[in-house]
Amino acid sequence: MLKTADIELLKRGKNLLAFSGGADSTALFFLLLENNIPFDIAIVDYALREQSKAEVSYAQELALLYEKNCYLFTSESIEQNFEAAARKVRYDFFEEIIYEHGYTNLLTAHHLGDRLEWFLMQLSKGAGCAELNSLKSFTRKEDYSIIRPLLHVEKSELIAYLESNSRRWFEDETNQDLSIKRNEFRHLYVTPLLQKYKEGVLKSFEYIDSDTDELIEDVDLLHQKELYYFRRTSNLKSDIYHIDKVLKQLGIMISSHVRDELKHADEIVVSRKYAVCKTDDHIFIAPYFLHVNMDKEFKERCRVLKVPSKLRTYLFLNQEILETIASL
Repeated sequence: MLKTADIELLKRGKNLLAFSGGADSTALFFLLLENNIPFDIAIVDYALREQSKAEVSYAQELALLYEKNCYLFTSESIEQNFEAAARKVRYDFFEEIIYEHGYTNLLTAHHLGDRLEWFLMQLSKGAGCAELNSLKSFTRKEDYSIIRPLLHVEKSELIAYLESNSRRWFEDETNQDLSIKRNEFRHLYVTPLLQKYKEGVLKSFEYIDSDTDELIEDVDLLHQKELYYFRRTSNLKSDIYHIDKVLKQLGIMISSHVRDELKHADEIVVSRKYAVCKTDDHIFIAPYFLHVNMDKEFKERCRVLKVPSKLRTYLFLNQEILETIASL
């Protein structure tokens, strides 16, 4: 079920599996074991469902049985915008473990249905080629890679694999709630499409991957504290793609309106939280503060360095970072 190239890649790395106890991550857990791929697991408990305690216990049992490290984080209550906020909590936790323990790969159990679901959700709200195809099998981050080795596999195959091997897994009851947008897409559109047109969908994603690789230029994404920056590419669509990736990592999903703004404006504020600023050579993303009293000397230095105005309040509160800007 795992591709030979992925098996060889993962055997060379130090792998952390994002585990939930659901069918997808449980199947990937046992597939990694079968292929003698080294890994440890990490699980987040959002403490919203009684079942989550059993899921955490299951993760710890598997880790003990198969001699894996199991990292657990219990999230504080999330009051609003749960999907985006939970994603940020999850990935902040994973990155903390990765940096502390030197993991080179973060493995997630996204499958073909997840990929098609994401594609259709982006398509429905207005997106370009890069955004439609942003859920890919390999994503390079600054210090590690995110690898999704099941993107070519349908969920029904994962469940059949678990059942044939008498493996236990948990079903999140909220997955049946059609008032949640991703569930609506999954049940009403994704599942019927894959049941009839799986091979065609797989082939289309192969073509889209090839086309996207030609469209998007790689960048070295750097950061210092909460400031993220990269050198502009020769392609505006490529720049917007990387901006979108950073904001998504920060828990913000940008709208088609914001994408249009990014095409024309050199400085914008997204969700009243982050400033996105373009200079001739670089793009900067940093927290935005509206009311900060900056002294004249600092303002003058920013003027001389041509620091974008919406970036200045953050730099005033973190003046050591201004030296990074000056060096660019």
